[in-house]
Amino acid sequence: MSQPHSSSESTPRDPVPPRIRPGGFRELGPVGWAVNRLGARVTGSRDVHLFATLGHARRLFPAWLAYSGMMMPFGVLDRRTTELVILRVAHLRGSVYERAHHERIGARVGLDDNEIARTLQDPATAGWTDRLEAVLCSVDELVRTKDIADDTWAALAAHLTESELVGFVQLVAQYDGLATSLHTLRIQPDQPR
Repeated sequence: MSQPHSSSESTPRDPVPPRIRPGGFRELGPVGWAVNRLGARVTGSRDVHLFATLGHARRLFPAWLAYSGMMMPFGVLDRRTTELVILRVAHLRGSVYERAHHERIGARVGLDDNEIARTLQDPATAGWTDRLEAVLCSVDELVRTKDIADDTWAALAAHLTESELVGFVQLVAQYDGLATSLHTLRIQPDQPR
């Protein structure tokens, strides 16, 4: 029986091989390969291991990519709030891969180093605005319990429209699920060019 894996991705001290090796053109097909190459160029990496791994499921990958794009960058919530939510989910799930990508993306959409660092702290005491405190406390509750209590929901609903509330739940579920995929598939951090 194998030992349980204790972190979302491997670290230099804890090398854990990927369960599915990132694919090339033959494994990914033209769509997956092109998306991976474009993603690598945009992120400044040799390969986007997430795309090169999920792309093995050729029929699912384009649909997942379109859905993911509707969460970020074309989501219902504003980009800064979206990135804060994703960073908090990544922290709660211990997803090094997800966190590293979204620290860079968050900085590109205007988050400063302090805001990015505060996503590691308890949102109830991290000094956020009332709106962001309600959003990030709701992230914590949703990730930890897979639900949001009525009083937490009321606090969140005081700041978000119905459309934003639906988008918020979908965003958290998407990145919580992505952290699960990253962990289970043992997807390795990308290497810079």
